[in-house]
Amino acid sequence: MGRERIISARRIVVKVGSNVLAGPDGQISEKFIGGLARQIAALLEDRREIILVTSGAISTGMARMGLASRPTLLPELQAAAAVGQGHLMHIYAREFAGVGITVAQILLTADDLKVRHRHLNARNTIITLLERRIVPIINENDTVLTDEIKFGDNDILSALVANLVKADLLVILTDTEGLMTRDPKRGRGELVKEVKAVTRSLEAVALGAGSTRGTGGMASKLRAVKMVVASGEAAIIADGRKSDILERLFKGEEIGTYFYPAGERMGGRKRWIAFFLKPKGRIVIDDGAVSAVIERGKSLLPTGILEVAGDFNSGDTVAICRLGGREVARGLTNYSSEEVRRIKGLKTNQISSVLGYKYYDEVVHRDNLVLV
Repeated sequence: MGRERIISARRIVVKVGSNVLAGPDGQISEKFIGGLARQIAALLEDRREIILVTSGAISTGMARMGLASRPTLLPELQAAAAVGQGHLMHIYAREFAGVGITVAQILLTADDLKVRHRHLNARNTIITLLERRIVPIINENDTVLTDEIKFGDNDILSALVANLVKADLLVILTDTEGLMTRDPKRGRGELVKEVKAVTRSLEAVALGAGSTRGTGGMASKLRAVKMVVASGEAAIIADGRKSDILERLFKGEEIGTYFYPAGERMGGRKRWIAFFLKPKGRIVIDDGAVSAVIERGKSLLPTGILEVAGDFNSGDTVAICRLGGREVARGLTNYSSEEVRRIKGLKTNQISSVLGYKYYDEVVHRDNLVLV
């Protein structure tokens, strides 16, 4: 089942980039937002649920502050976001009201989605809005962002939102046809119409910088797509400047690049572990443990552990890596880094004699472990 999943998708996250929102003069295009509102209204009438992730606060603020290029200092970026966010939402609210749709603003930081109870609260708020036929419009809370709490860019935010609400489909609207066989800045390539696996060669093609208005290039979009398809959902990257792009996509027109799901749909808790929590440390395991975890679906036992890096406590997230450093899984550890260092390589019946106690046989239980 390929692009048929686009037609059948009921819950959809649509991400709109700064370059799509802005006209040639750098100003937000009210005409574009009006067209977007009309298309989303039609999708709602078709009993679909739409969540919109928007860029544009900083670029809107830049225009209103008379700035010719994106600020480099954090306080200036925050100031531009503060100026631009309200004006951007005013345009969205007015244009959507014109087609009978109410919108809601949600500003998020990475911390909001990392802490479990805030994660669930954000999800519940979005689901409640969808049930009332209200379109959530989500942006990163740029006015308070720091390197420690920022997502990176709104491509990543859109993937996290898609995983948060278990969306059937992520649509990233950008200023290129989709994934091309070469960087459009270096000459014309051909559109890659379908992708069944995001390989390193595809990622190499996607390398490139963003623009003066936005932050994400195609490489960022591929990172976002990988997060969504790994959860068992589909994604598409398409040219948001094409007329009636959403209507055409959901009528089955083959435009943009379609990305197939990589496997079965992942549960909400495992998505939280895989994508929302930053690993506090790293556990290196031998080939036998790699096979047990990946091929046989087993928990991680101390006997297969070779090395421990970083400092972490029980309940923290750890990256589980094979020799050479490649991450194969991620999970919540039952033991601290100090404890794992003491029991690595041991059989489970030896844990008590070394530590003087035993919480669990498993260092990371299968229920708290996700393959990556």
